[in-house]
Order: sequence, then structure tokens, then C-alpha cells
Amino acid sequence: MSSINKLYPDVFNPLLLKTERSLPREVAMVGAGTIGPDIGYFFKSAAPGIKLTLVDVVEEPLRGAEKRLNGYVEKAIARKKMKEEEGKKILENITYTTDYSQIKNCDLVIEAATENIPLKQKIFAQIEEMVSDDAIITSNTSSIPADRLFSNLKRPQRATVTHFFAPAWRNPAVEVITWDKCAREIVDYLFWMFCVLGKAPIISDNAICFILDRVFDNWCNEAVYLLDQATASQVDTVGQQFAASGPLWTLNMARGNPIVFECNTLQMEEGAHYKPSLLLQSVDMWKTIGLRDKVEIPADLGKIISDRLLGILFSQSFDIVNRDIGTPEDLTLGCQVALGFNKGPFDIMKDLGEGETSRIIKKFQQDRKGFPGMGKSFGEYQDFKRHILVDDLDGVRIITIRRPQFMNALSDEVNDEILAVLQEGVDDPGIKGFVITGYGTRAFCAGAEIGRFTELLGDAESSAQYARDCAKVQMFIDQMGKPVVAAVNGMALGGGFEMLIRCHSVVATENATFQFPEITLGILPGIGGCVVPYRKWPASAGVFHEMLCLGKTIGAKEAADVGLVNQLANDYLDMIQKAITEVKNLSGKIQRIPDGKVDIPAIKLPEQPMAGRLVLSKEAISVVSKTIRDAASAESFADALEVGYRGFGEISCTDAAKEGITAFMSKRQPEYKK
Repeated sequence: MSSINKLYPDVFNPLLLKTERSLPREVAMVGAGTIGPDIGYFFKSAAPGIKLTLVDVVEEPLRGAEKRLNGYVEKAIARKKMKEEEGKKILENITYTTDYSQIKNCDLVIEAATENIPLKQKIFAQIEEMVSDDAIITSNTSSIPADRLFSNLKRPQRATVTHFFAPAWRNPAVEVITWDKCAREIVDYLFWMFCVLGKAPIISDNAICFILDRVFDNWCNEAVYLLDQATASQVDTVGQQFAASGPLWTLNMARGNPIVFECNTLQMEEGAHYKPSLLLQSVDMWKTIGLRDKVEIPADLGKIISDRLLGILFSQSFDIVNRDIGTPEDLTLGCQVALGFNKGPFDIMKDLGEGETSRIIKKFQQDRKGFPGMGKSFGEYQDFKRHILVDDLDGVRIITIRRPQFMNALSDEVNDEILAVLQEGVDDPGIKGFVITGYGTRAFCAGAEIGRFTELLGDAESSAQYARDCAKVQMFIDQMGKPVVAAVNGMALGGGFEMLIRCHSVVATENATFQFPEITLGILPGIGGCVVPYRKWPASAGVFHEMLCLGKTIGAKEAADVGLVNQLANDYLDMIQKAITEVKNLSGKIQRIPDGKVDIPAIKLPEQPMAGRLVLSKEAISVVSKTIRDAASAESFADALEVGYRGFGEISCTDAAKEGITAFMSKRQPEYKK
């Protein structure tokens, strides 16, 4: 059975699953030491109404857990990331206890005790005696397969592993483990639940260390083995080429030496080559550099370190995919959001090329006998979509932008993947149409990445051409004979907004919001944002004037009132179902964006235009206004789009654009002079 069928028999997007269970009302954490309280805080911050019980055998960790959770709330309030009433609600309904009977009404119980199988089995037996038959029981183990923990339970079908990553309340990753005795509906429910609560869950097979700890533990263990040739600072300097922090710095922060030793000892069941370095039991803290610091390294030594670190990374990645422990898509996402890698392993290989990748893995296997290597061709490992999920429901292809770490923002690669799916399915008689949506419940798409645009500032022609190049998906949708419906599941900003207005219909959840924030950056939406709204919904031109010139945000109801949204939905699944119905209803009835001039009212703005407290640039607004008017006066839609591209080029040469983009990249508020 392939990994796709074994791990994801139905859908890849968890929010497309139908579940009979609602979100848990009562959650218990057993183990109030290191990570247990953080998992508990995740549940309370994601759904403050949940009742949380933290259980431990002694009082001291419980007192520490209470202090920690109070500290998290106090810090969030002090930093103005949380209101006092929100913090108060989070800290309500939390019980800290040594009495197991307090968990009897819990819907979900998560164990986070020491990595000791007999101890964990004893805990699970106690839990099972206390909770109802339909309560779900999980373990946060990072390495122990589920069958070794739960096979002796009376009802193992409701138990599995849910592996969180530090800091558990903030790190979006969580692995949900599928194993032969756990009912699929439990795996699906956990997959769905974590996504609803804001996590980015991935499903792993029941292998030792699962997906991500196979990468992390061996990456760190190999770093320690390199200390016979290099210093900790040298190893971490090289490691920072590939991740946000060096492996030894990360071990220091996580106090992870014992965990890596335990995990690699367990992996020795697969071969002696996984033996952990004894230094992991001899050293408390590694003497290494600080985060983002570097030391000078001789070129030959740097190459040795790089080859070894990449060798172990590639080896484990090949093994995970070869054995169907996880999918390359999940490995890519997980390495980035859970482990802090700059790119997924297969993307690093793609950048290096087939020849260099082959050299590195072959040398690693020569130096470190027994480790896995390639089992397929280089091209086969590269043949997957990094940024989107593709599901088929009732003859409709659902495209989900899955970049939760960037609020589903667009990039050139994302656009290319979406375009490829549309092109592949447009002539497929089994596909009635398409739905484009975002991952999770917060964002449809938070706009387009602007990093590359910094290189184009001051170059009108290159900027205009960049806008044309970025419009390939929109241009393809314009001429498609099959319907494309946008399913807006949260905020839709900038480039994401420009994509959805080119779709043939829009369905949105009630929490959806729509905004063109470009004017706050001193630029304008150049891929149809200044053109399409006036041609599709001319009666609402006044609203679009404010959105484009003042950065006004509108909610789902107002978007429906102006005609932008065709249907409102109660929740994500309802949104998808309504979008599928829209696809079917639009078959053979697609309305094209019209040619001809558009009569729009004059653009009237305040003497001092502002977006919230930000004073906007009149210079930028004048370019936006001119672009809107000239596009409306164009005789054809194609000519109007060209006006928008040129407007984007023109505004890129203004002082406003330079200040706005520079401020954004520097994470400060812009100060416009004119």
C-alpha cells in the first residue's frame, strides 16, 4: 500500500473531513513537567472555554505549571498581544491535581510523562479505568511506536500518539500517528481537531521516531559525532546555513541531550549505525555560539561538516519516503515549521542538483556504514507539490494553499503549482471544475511575498513585467471553460484578493475579511486589483475606491452586499460544499469579465488620507487613482489590465514605494513625506 493510501485514504486537507465529534470540552494533561503545561496552554489559548486538568504524581511540577501558564498570559498582556479579559478566560477552568479521578469526564487525555514504556503503560491503564469508553487517549512520545504503548489497553482503537514540538503552545506542528489497532475515525478526528485549533498536523506511520524526530535526532547526533574534528561553534556555524539555529545550540535550548540519546538508542533496533554518541551522556551544555553568530572555518573543514550534516539529513529523508513513513509534502512542511529548517530536505537537494546530491549521499554512506540512501531516481523524489494540497470531492478538484507559516501567502512557486493543477485538469472529463481555498481557519491568502520586489524598486519596466509574469494563474482562469470558485476561509489580502476576484464565483465563511493593503506599503495591486472590481461589480465602485486608496477592510457580509461574495457559509466544510455546488451551477454559464469602458464615480478622499493611524502617501494615492481611472476608460479588458501593470511599474519608482517596502522589510511603520 502506498503512503498516500495508508496515511491519507480520504483527503489531504483535514478540514475536508466530516466528523461526528465536536471539539473537546474537557482536556487532561498527565505529566506537568516539561512539555505538558505547554500543550495544555495551547488548548486553552486556542479554545479558552475548554476545561483543562493537569495531573502529576507530585505537587511541585503542578505549582511550576501554574506559574508558567500565568506567566504566559501576563507576558502576552504586557506585550499587548492579548486583552486582560482574554487572559482571564484562558486561566479559568484549569485544575492542577494529583488525583486521577479528576479526569473522569475528559473527552481527550494526553500523556506527557518520561520516555519509559513500563511507566507509560501503567499511566494508560490508570487513565483507561477513569475515563469513559469514548474518550480519546494519546501520548506525546517523540519516538516510541504506538503499539508498544497501547496494545494492552481494553480499547486500543481510541488511542494513539500525538507528538507536539517545543514550544508546544506556539509551534504549529503536531504528528498524528496511524497504527493498525487505532480506528481511522480517531486519527481523522485528531487530524481535523488540531487543524481547527490552529495547528498544522501531519500524519505519520507507526515507525520508531516517526517522521520528524528521525530527522532532528539524527541531525543532532551527527553534529555531536563531528566534534572529533570540529568545535561546537564550527558545527553550528555550518548548520545555520540550513536552519534557523545550529543543532548544538538547539540541543542546549531544549535540554535535548537525554532525549536524543534515548531516541537513537531506540533506533538501534534498525541498525547499529544509529548508535548515539556517548558525549550526549557526558555533556550538559555545549560550548557554542549564540543564535545568528558565526566563527571562521577553514574551507576544507566547512565542507566536511556540511557534507556530514547534509548526508544524515538526506539519508533520513530518503528512508522516510522509501518506507512510506511519511509523505515528501509533510516532510517538507514539518522540517520548516517544526524544526526550523530554511527549506525542506528535497528542496535543498533540488538546489544542489542531482550530481551533488548523489555525491553527498554516497560519501556519507561510505563514511557512515549502514545508513539508508536513495531507493528511487532523483526525479522521483522531486515529483511532489510543496505548497498546495490537491483533493477531489464529487468530481471537483479542491486546491488548498498550505503555507500556514506564512498565512498561505503566494510566491512564484505557489502560483506555478496552482497553474499546473488547473492545466492538468482542464481537459480531464472527470473534473467538473475547481475550488481554490486556504489551509486552516484563519487565512485564505495573506497576499504575495514581496521580497523579490525590493530588487525592482525604481525600475518601471521591470516592475510592470513582473506584474505581468505574476498574473499567469489569473490569465488562465479568465479563459477557462470550467468553473473556478474561490472558497475564502479567513483573511484575503493583496495578491490573494486579486486571485479570488478572477475566480468565477466566491463563497466565504462569516469570519472572512477582504483588503487591498498595498497602499499602506506605498504601492498598488498590479495584477488586476485596480481593474477587475470595477468591471465585475461597477455599482460598488465607491467601496472599491476606499479599499484601494485607503486600505479599507470589509467583512464577509459587506462583501456579499457589494456582490463580491455569492454565498456565505457557517464553517469550513459548509463553505467547501457550497463552493462545489457553485461549480456545478456554473457549468456552461461562466460570465466573462466585460470589455468596454466603465463609468465610475469620482474618487473623493479626505484631505489627510489615513489607514487606521497610518498617514498615507498622497503621492502613492495619486498613482492609484490615475490607474483606476485610466483602466476604467480602456476599451477592452486586456487594455485595462495593461494599464494596471504599467501603474504598478510607475508606482515602483516613487519615494512612497521605496519608503513603504523598506519599512516593511525592516518591520517598522513607514513615514511618508509626500
